[in-house]
Amino acid sequence: MANVSPTRGDITSHPDVSEMRARYARMLGGRDVALVDGPVFLLGLYCAVSPWILHYTASQPALVPHNLIVGIAIGLLALGFTRAPERMYGLSWAFCAVGVWMIIAPWVVGSGPDAGVALNNIIIGALAVILGAMCAGTAARSAPAP
Repeated sequence: MANVSPTRGDITSHPDVSEMRARYARMLGGRDVALVDGPVFLLGLYCAVSPWILHYTASQPALVPHNLIVGIAIGLLALGFTRAPERMYGLSWAFCAVGVWMIIAPWVVGSGPDAGVALNNIIIGALAVILGAMCAGTAARSAPAP
């Protein structure tokens, strides 16, 4: 009869211990910017609801769906950064491009935006550029050497 009693041995005797340690290190390697995921998500959430918070739905009707769609996209990027960081941090530079687009969008998408609308999108865009650069810099620093 086989010995099936539960034993609580040390894992160092496991034949695949070195491979398991390497896999664990790879999984945690992309989590260097875990503190950025939350602010990116909150930035996307604010971007999506900002037309209603700042009450420019009537004065800039073209920017309402624009900010909603871009805010949802930023939120989805944040969820992707959280769910699969090793695959998504390549999109950090794209997130920077979204930030630049948010800065110029009031004049491209909107029509004669007032100072509040322009400042809102400039702040959202600048934060997106900063957070995207932080994600890209950390991803480049933590990438395995060839």
